[in-house]
Amino acid sequence: MLLDGASLWFRSFYALPEKMTAPDGRPVNAVRGFIDTIASLVTREQPSRLVVCLDLDWRPKFRTDLIPSYKAHRVAEPAGTESGGDIEDVPDTLTPQVTMILDVLAAAGIATSGAEGCEADDVIGTLAFAEADDPVVVVSGDRDLLQVVADDPVPVRVLYVGRGLAKAEMMGPAEVAEKYGVPVDRAGVAYAEMSMLRGDPSDGLPGVTGIGEKTAAKLITAFGNLDALEKAALEGDSSVPTRSRNALAAATDYLAAARVVVAVRTDADTIDSSDSDILPHTPADPDRLAELGEELGIGASLGRLSKALGWPGS
Repeated sequence: MLLDGASLWFRSFYALPEKMTAPDGRPVNAVRGFIDTIASLVTREQPSRLVVCLDLDWRPKFRTDLIPSYKAHRVAEPAGTESGGDIEDVPDTLTPQVTMILDVLAAAGIATSGAEGCEADDVIGTLAFAEADDPVVVVSGDRDLLQVVADDPVPVRVLYVGRGLAKAEMMGPAEVAEKYGVPVDRAGVAYAEMSMLRGDPSDGLPGVTGIGEKTAAKLITAFGNLDALEKAALEGDSSVPTRSRNALAAATDYLAAARVVVAVRTDADTIDSSDSDILPHTPADPDRLAELGEELGIGASLGRLSKALGWPGS
């Protein structure tokens, strides 16, 4: 199981009230929600291995160099950090809770993983692509990750929680193909190509003028893939509707960039894993975990996590 960390703790933060506080008054709504989410997911899916994947760079330079508008609306300040990156606009009361979450994960012995210069999506893509033994379940509220679904060499499924965990959808190639009208034999890649064409305002991706989701899916299905569609459009193929043909011809530079920006990487250079990804049979640091439970007032959530993991005494 590969968890899109930021996606899930943002969802927890907004789903639960900030009046959930530690004894010292600090909000812990995201912490409690995130821990409870892991407990629910482990109970539901019974994974033997789990990694919380992190954004070490939420707006990578290799993407913004190609499409400067990529996530630009989420930048909190025009000035970059010392490393040259932009500061993400994150609620003031969430930022310290991310540190708390990471402390809890470390004490529990739950693995985290990130790659320098990459988003969590790229970490997920790399780990899923490299897996050759166990079925993979990716958990996220980000539809971009639907592009990683696969049947070979192992099943890779996305548990999409965009409407909440209670309404989560388990998506594989067949489900993606059925829902979005893309070819089932290359559903993940076709979904990414459809995304390039339709664009995504939430990520600052303009898309191709006049081509929405349904038109994009129909064109990709008709021509097999984006390369063949673009070639037909540039050659003036009359089977491409005139309006779409002109729009595609005008978007050549954008589409060249979008192929890199939209595609989840499967070759992140260095994956930094904090622990073994095998779910722990006992906490890595029980004393620290108990201390965090008392300090943050999250004992009930830790109890649910302990029960889900089958720890002694739970």
